[in-house]
Amino acid sequence: MDLVTTDCSYPGILVITINRLERKNAVDPPTAKALYEAIRAFEDDPTQKVCVLTGAGNTFCAGADLHSIAQNTSGENLQPVDGRNLGPMGPSRLVVQKPVICAVSGYAVAGGLELSLLADLRVVEEDAVFGVFCRRWGVPLIDGGTVRLQAIVGLGRALDMILTGRPVGAQEALAMGLASRVVPNGEALKVAIEIAQQLIAFPELCLNTDRRSCYYSAFDASSFQDAMSQEFRSGRKVITAEAIAGAAKFSKGSGRHGSFQDFSKL
Repeated sequence: MDLVTTDCSYPGILVITINRLERKNAVDPPTAKALYEAIRAFEDDPTQKVCVLTGAGNTFCAGADLHSIAQNTSGENLQPVDGRNLGPMGPSRLVVQKPVICAVSGYAVAGGLELSLLADLRVVEEDAVFGVFCRRWGVPLIDGGTVRLQAIVGLGRALDMILTGRPVGAQEALAMGLASRVVPNGEALKVAIEIAQQLIAFPELCLNTDRRSCYYSAFDASSFQDAMSQEFRSGRKVITAEAIAGAAKFSKGSGRHGSFQDFSKL
């Protein structure tokens, strides 16, 4: 059975599923490699516009496979960060070049929490639990947990989760901005795909340009002025490519009264 499966049955959307039910979708080195390769293939495929990442069964991901870690006593399989190379959890060192949505059910803990932070949006079921559960075993966050979590929820809330290792339920995750949506149990994947379908209906260049500007501001900008300058430079390229045509559609009546239904691709 494949450790990671992909589904291309939704036009423009790639669904990637971690498939290790016997380990609650915990990630060992072969699974990490399969996840990494699936995400990189998504980036390189121009027909796939949005990725939905989920876990098989009722668990998103229980983190790194501790059985595998216990056997690697020297840590020799852990490679330093070198650009966009393979991380212990797979694609965790990437800022993925196109939108990613996580559909989270059950546990997204330790490295599983870190994988969920790779996404732009997290659609979370009512019984989902986030947490730095690896705190109790002396396993550090080395897949972006200390980097991405504080950028998403703020330093104080991130430190609360990181230092205590306590479980965070869906409603608290929503309140702190970790969850983007909370949905009934069994609905996360369905809702994530619906959101993905909404995203691919928008003009693609503008969507991805604004997305990249957000990530640049959060992680790469040296100052407020640098972030503003990068946003302007990138946005200016969109004006002639998409914005003028979009403004013309609006002037002819499209999108009036808050309707999103007639914003098809330009």
